[in-house]
Amino acid sequence: MSAAKAIGSGAMTEILHEHFRLKETIVTISAREKEHMDAARASIAEQRCYLEEFIENDPFFRITLEPYDLQANDAPDIVKQMIESSAIIGVGPMACVAGAIAGFAVQAMIDDGATYAIVDNGGDVCILNDGPILVGIYAGSSSIRDLAFQIPARNKPFGICTSSGTVGPSISFGCADAATVISDNLALADAAATALGNSVQSTGSLKECFSAIERPGITGALVIRGQEMALWGELPPLLRAHVSEERITKG
Repeated sequence: MSAAKAIGSGAMTEILHEHFRLKETIVTISAREKEHMDAARASIAEQRCYLEEFIENDPFFRITLEPYDLQANDAPDIVKQMIESSAIIGVGPMACVAGAIAGFAVQAMIDDGATYAIVDNGGDVCILNDGPILVGIYAGSSSIRDLAFQIPARNKPFGICTSSGTVGPSISFGCADAATVISDNLALADAAATALGNSVQSTGSLKECFSAIERPGITGALVIRGQEMALWGELPPLLRAHVSEERITKG
């Protein structure tokens, strides 16, 4: 289940949206051209094949919660990216699988000529937007609701990734309703969101939790726990916007 979702676009041309599922991967793809969606789906299938083959040869990659020591020089690019990004944060490589897949899918759309491409992989969102959009923050039963980041037009992709201990099926050792991280590196944002979510316990200062992700490449972060919210780093403006659960990418 997603805790961050693109909920609007300022572009005049029609935006197409498609819900796509391949095994455990459940995404919403947004684009202006059908062929760009085709490119995203093909990339998701391709990257999953690379990952499944690698995991078949080394099942430890899938289960470790610690940084993974890569021995093979011929590992797929997505595996290398997951290993490098998760090691920066100090978590296992599968902590950033959703963000990595979303990032590769959007890059495939860009390679196909897209200037507007969004892939929301269960709350890990890769965004290339040539017009302004709103990205909603969904925090489950928290009283802090109906907030969205106002994202100006950009000419390169970036990521908004969210982990939650109360929303969705992802593994979290914390109790954040939403732990959201922004970075140009999708896999890094996903790994950091996992670590940030893990650091949020039922009591204690939310601001101290950000020490878990103070790393180069992390732009900013937000945490919601019950009636509390804390911000860190550089974030887009937050606006009031209706964030409906129906807009969430989920199975």
